[in-house]
Amino acid sequence: MKVYIASEKEIAKMAAQRYVQLINTKPNAIIGGATGSTPIPLYKELAKQCKAGNVSFKNVKSFNLDEYVGLDGTHNQSYRYFMNNQLFKHIDIDINNTFVPSGIDTKNPSKYDDMIKAAGGVDLQLLGIGVDGHIGFNEPGTKFDSLTHVVKLEQNTREVNSRFFKSIDEVPTHAVTMGIKTVMNARSIILIATGKSKAKIVKEFIEGPVTTKCPASILQLHPFVEIYLDEEAASLLKK
Repeated sequence: MKVYIASEKEIAKMAAQRYVQLINTKPNAIIGGATGSTPIPLYKELAKQCKAGNVSFKNVKSFNLDEYVGLDGTHNQSYRYFMNNQLFKHIDIDINNTFVPSGIDTKNPSKYDDMIKAAGGVDLQLLGIGVDGHIGFNEPGTKFDSLTHVVKLEQNTREVNSRFFKSIDEVPTHAVTMGIKTVMNARSIILIATGKSKAKIVKEFIEGPVTTKCPASILQLHPFVEIYLDEEAASLLKK
């Protein structure tokens, strides 16, 4: 596990270079996307790099971490909608090569894992982290061997995400998410965390024990993980 500490702007540039390096080496790379406010600077930088001709996503496939149950891709708070507007519309990727778990057809969510495997497996998975240590929507207590599944969202998670909705009553109660094993199957992982609110959980998942009480702690066991933090998020780390 490598930890980098920089400004939010520098983090976006550094992380983007990982994508540029990967895709220029492997033009048909498989990337794993994430949503929320944290990756937006990275996505803007990737769009900038693509527009400048430094990288092409024409043969890339993308698999996103999660989606709200009950929202289709036309809903402005669905993660499909987010990815289309924050990244896919601004790069030269084939939209047919972009995949997001279905929030409507949730009868057999683990088929998403079959799709990832058939594509060749994720080369670089992007993650954020919740204040309770969740990655994707894998809340505390999620088994480490879990595959893509439907999860009931914790009240705290819904409250945090309510800022994107008119009220918490509109925030879905369930989501479909890659499982922890799905995430760990990626050949490499980037996790970005910024802000003082993430400092405590950053310390816990990097320096604490590996436990399902903090799902992100399992990343300590992955062979290739890069953590990008700003000064505030890294403020409680000992090392």
